Amino acid sequence: MKLIVGLGNPGKKYENTRHNMGFLVLDRVSDISNIDIDKEAFDGVVGRGKYLDENVILLKPSTFMNLSGNSVKQVVDYFKISLEDILVIFDDMSIEVGDIRIRDKGSSGSHKGMQSIIDALHSEDIKRIRVGIGEPTDKDEAVDFVLSKPLKEEKPLIEDALDRAANEAVRFINTDFHLIMSTYK
Repeated sequence: MKLIVGLGNPGKKYENTRHNMGFLVLDRVSDISNIDIDKEAFDGVVGRGKYLDENVILLKPSTFMNLSGNSVKQVVDYFKISLEDILVIFDDMSIEVGDIRIRDKGSSGSHKGMQSIIDALHSEDIKRIRVGIGEPTDKDEAVDFVLSKPLKEEKPLIEDALDRAANEAVRFINTDFHLIMSTYK
């Protein structure tokens, strides 16, 4: 069984903001896989189904970002999912707008949602796709920046990144992750 987690903040106020890239990618994974994300459970909104003969769970934690690990841990414990079968998708300010990075492990890079998951699962060996949102011009405005919507000129770059991230997330369902990392362009 594969678990694909998209990170974001719940509620209309945060829809389509830079910090909700994980939710936006997961919506596209849902469309590709025909797995509806529509059940409230595990402190999140969940979709379960089969894709490419693999059981798949799609999860959007409905806790705020900093507590995402609580939701992920509940799903992992309930379904007995191993770390190697988990993929987390989230935004990253240290990556240029429109770029994505695929890694099989590492620190949170100061992302509070990813840190919450690392803490809850007691491991940095968690696969991830990071969607670049760029950096604010003033580092002191980071919170306002991630909670704002992308600029008009950034939208085409972000739309392309969301599509690419979703396609790679779907590949994760039945492809060796190291192959995905080595062949992603």
